Amino acid sequence: MGTVNEDLRRERDKCTFDITELTTLFDGGKDKMLERKEREELMVSKREFEQGVCEDLLSHKGKYEECMRKSIITFGHIRQMQREGKIKITDYKDVLDCLLGSGNTRDGSPLALHYMMFMPAILSLATTEQQEYWLSKAWDCKIIGSYAQTELGHGTFIRGLETIATYDATTKEFVLHSPTITSYKWWPGGIGHTANYSIVVAQLYTKGECHGIHWFMVQVRDEETHETLPGIKLGDIGPKMGLQPVNNGFLGFEHVRIPRSHMLMKHAQVLEDGTYVKSSNQKLLYAAMVFVRVLILSDMVNHLSKAVTIATRYSAVRRQTPVIKGGPELQILDYATHQHKLFINIASTYAIRIVANKQWEIYYKVNDEVANGNCTRLAELHALACCLKAVGTSDAASGVERMRRACGGQGYLQSSYLPQLGAFTAAACTYEGDNTVLLLQTARFLVKTWQQIDSSSLTPTVSYMKPASAARYLDRWENSVEGIIHGLQVVAVKKIAGCVTVMEKRVQSGMALEDAWNMTSVQLEAAAEAHCRVILVTFFFEGISEWLAKASPPLRHVLQLLLELYAVYWALEKMVDLMKYTCISGDDAEALQSRYEQLLSSLRPHAVPLVDALGIRDELLQSTLGAYDGQVYERLMQEALKSPLNEDRVNQTFHKYLKPFMKGKL
Repeated sequence: MGTVNEDLRRERDKCTFDITELTTLFDGGKDKMLERKEREELMVSKREFEQGVCEDLLSHKGKYEECMRKSIITFGHIRQMQREGKIKITDYKDVLDCLLGSGNTRDGSPLALHYMMFMPAILSLATTEQQEYWLSKAWDCKIIGSYAQTELGHGTFIRGLETIATYDATTKEFVLHSPTITSYKWWPGGIGHTANYSIVVAQLYTKGECHGIHWFMVQVRDEETHETLPGIKLGDIGPKMGLQPVNNGFLGFEHVRIPRSHMLMKHAQVLEDGTYVKSSNQKLLYAAMVFVRVLILSDMVNHLSKAVTIATRYSAVRRQTPVIKGGPELQILDYATHQHKLFINIASTYAIRIVANKQWEIYYKVNDEVANGNCTRLAELHALACCLKAVGTSDAASGVERMRRACGGQGYLQSSYLPQLGAFTAAACTYEGDNTVLLLQTARFLVKTWQQIDSSSLTPTVSYMKPASAARYLDRWENSVEGIIHGLQVVAVKKIAGCVTVMEKRVQSGMALEDAWNMTSVQLEAAAEAHCRVILVTFFFEGISEWLAKASPPLRHVLQLLLELYAVYWALEKMVDLMKYTCISGDDAEALQSRYEQLLSSLRPHAVPLVDALGIRDELLQSTLGAYDGQVYERLMQEALKSPLNEDRVNQTFHKYLKPFMKGKL
């Protein structure tokens, strides 16, 4: 709209640091920042995006069709970058960064799973020969793929999946079958009407023996006509809370035959005669799921970044209630209670970005080690990906909801974009593993680590457990970031140790180990979450320390405030645990509360610059409340006038229903 809202302009005029400097750190360096801006510019320059009706005003079918139109533009842009060598298949994360950070479909894409799960599964599970064949087709989008794992009757417990793949040695084929309605695949993105191939997870049977779940490449539609192939039953599952155009669908099989070569055989094989050759490490079969869980944390950064940008800018523009009678209404950003809602989520955005980057580093390092036959850290990577996915999505979901509420009634409008962001993050709490189940998987790793703590060397992310279990590790509380980290470490260790003790007592009393685990599972979940808090604050501390070494003095000051706010907030949130397990005193707790309130006040002048530094273009933010110029009320009115209900001065229902009712005729 051109003119910047006066309150927002003043906020930016008070900025004490170089916003571009912080954006560069957030993006991972100048080159990466320029790459991001270049691809965003190319994306938003596509005028075809501006054509068509606002997605919010369309039917379920209309949203899918409009989003498909926009998705083709997006994926065409990605394919162009591939052909120009700007994205290489050897660095596949570039593609995902482009999709997650620069995609401008409003409510998700029916093509997203092609890149986010179909291709990663090929990379993780297919042999070199299979990759050469399938990956080239998928990379060029000559085929469009989905990933079908979850069923009507089973989700996170994938060992319970019911879809069957039986090997027929006489024809050298697998026969896929859905024996019950609960065995139908349910939720695969893009399967409803978009994909013509899918990677299908099924129970493998050879020579009358079940070998557990394995992965199969299955064609579900004709490549030319897009008609469903014989024996395949599929369709869209209907409207959802959000992500409407993603085209989540159902998929069933009625004795569908596929060639033996269509089983993905990187880690396990079926020979022509039906002989099964199992993997040397069965956990390698789950590599694709680990990849996606690592990816999800990066995705949460994008959603939370948008939410804090929208809410913070709106809070600078919105004025409400004078403090002094007769005085001016304050910017709601000036209220301490509002700062309490906003600032921790700004800090969390930076924290999750740093932690997500660190997790990618660990993922690639462990993958390289596994490729060289060293699986020492594979269990650690799985446990890390599980807990960070669980806690990261939970934090993002609660953070986005707080940002929506921070915008009052306007945050309830679809045009604010906050409801969609809430739906994205809420969905992430359950897809690719329910958060509770994932925390319990991390807990298994932690329990095993604790039981072997004196006999085995500890891998890096749990190396704190041994020193933190020492009697005098924390004999004096210190209200600093390092002191808080030490306190959280002690809490995690004592919770894990306590769970082990409780389970041992239950087993000694005659309870079966499985029942003892179930009875202790509430405590186990809490122990895994406590461990994850250690990881989050520690990685943020380490990452900010690296940023501080590169930053100018004014920026260093703000970064230190962000880090301290994050640590102090979580210390206050976990005060009951700290009081129970550490030497923190009531006076220490009061001092932390006082320091937290000081930090809110200290960060107040930097709030708008901190979200500006996230670098989200208006075209990608897609919010009436969060645009850079702050012309909130003008944008709200413009969007309201687009409603089809405003096309007629008198809606037909007045004459058909309302007037007869008012006249007593109905």
